[in-house]
Amino acid sequence: MMLRRVTTTKLRIGMFLHAVEASWLKNPFWRSRFAITEESQIAALREAGVEMVVIDLDRGLGDISTETAPKTISAKTRNFATERAEAAAVIARSKETIQGFFDAARLGGTVQSEAVRAVVDDITGSVLAHPHTLLGMVRLKSKDEYTYMHSVAVCALMVNLARELGLAVDMMHDLGLAGLVHDIGKMMIPDVILNKPGALDDDEFAIVRTHPDRGGEMLLRALNMPQVAIDVCLHHHEKIDGTGYPDRLEGEQISLAARMGAICDVYDALTSDRSYKGAWSPAEALAAMHGWKGQFDPVVLFAFFQSIAIFPPGMLVRMRSGHLAIVLSNGRRASRPQVRLFFDIAENRLIRPRDIVLATSGSSREIVIEEAPESWHVHDWPALQEHLQREATSLDIADINRLWHGTALPQTDGLALRTPDPRDRPPEQRPH
Repeated sequence: MMLRRVTTTKLRIGMFLHAVEASWLKNPFWRSRFAITEESQIAALREAGVEMVVIDLDRGLGDISTETAPKTISAKTRNFATERAEAAAVIARSKETIQGFFDAARLGGTVQSEAVRAVVDDITGSVLAHPHTLLGMVRLKSKDEYTYMHSVAVCALMVNLARELGLAVDMMHDLGLAGLVHDIGKMMIPDVILNKPGALDDDEFAIVRTHPDRGGEMLLRALNMPQVAIDVCLHHHEKIDGTGYPDRLEGEQISLAARMGAICDVYDALTSDRSYKGAWSPAEALAAMHGWKGQFDPVVLFAFFQSIAIFPPGMLVRMRSGHLAIVLSNGRRASRPQVRLFFDIAENRLIRPRDIVLATSGSSREIVIEEAPESWHVHDWPALQEHLQREATSLDIADINRLWHGTALPQTDGLALRTPDPRDRPPEQRPH
């Protein structure tokens, strides 16, 4: 990617805007990256007082001025400190606004969606510009500010997941708003219950379980509140298997928006410090969520993994390179996730295990789908899963063969080459 800084006086239709060098309040657009297709877009930037922007030469026209060329910069040189400062400013403004919004709701006032739409625009712009910076920072919240920052975090996670799913821009905004107000019903739950350091008794839990309905009632009275926000508020505690609340909906009875909200809500809750528990690492949270069969939509959950570029350790996955791999644990470190390749799908054979770091979308080092071990007729997946996650120096090639095939097979370079070809199986048994 080749980027160039130019003044707004040199902008013209056909250029691709990569970044606006101004505060979020000054930026007239919620998006930071888009193609310039109208003169009105250029005029809006100038009228807002924006003097300098960054254009992407690979995705649009360049500056053809005969004046001294502005400095060309690489995307790799983007100032991370600046990203963090921008994200911190977005979080601070969002927290202040949502706190006032929730406090008004607690006092029985009528809530208005317009009061928080600017926050959604701010968060959406930040997520689209540098998602991992914002999403990483919203996790750093204290127990005392959880109520408000949880809403900000779920808003950001919903926008990020909507982008991963390829949803329309208008829907992305509404889903962000849904994330921001999904827990507004908790304003009617006594703090002594919400902040109780120990386990809730049956009566207290029954009171907490009323918050979706109470929130839904508040949002139904609100002005210009999109239906999707009301739906997420009412149903973000429903479960795919029908054991959730308040309406015990199951499967397709639960909207896509509510299924997204359930995942984003639980993930942020698990990775946050609470009055009754410490924060889990992202990998620990995702491993638990992946194991709670029947709670979440598995397709949407996998999209969520992709949206934050973190996957549960031990998951069997197909790589874009055409290999099967197992996701490795990073412990509690914040380093980039790694996988261990061990099977070549095209050649239909085990290979000597090799570790790689996951890369961005479109790379051969990208995870494309979760694979079911039973689809590959693995002899003993639990044991093989445990073995493949060992330190690389302790891997035993003979054991890998035995656990995959169930019997000792002829070796080539220490590995059995063949496994039953999935193309020979009935269609319902083929991996996908």
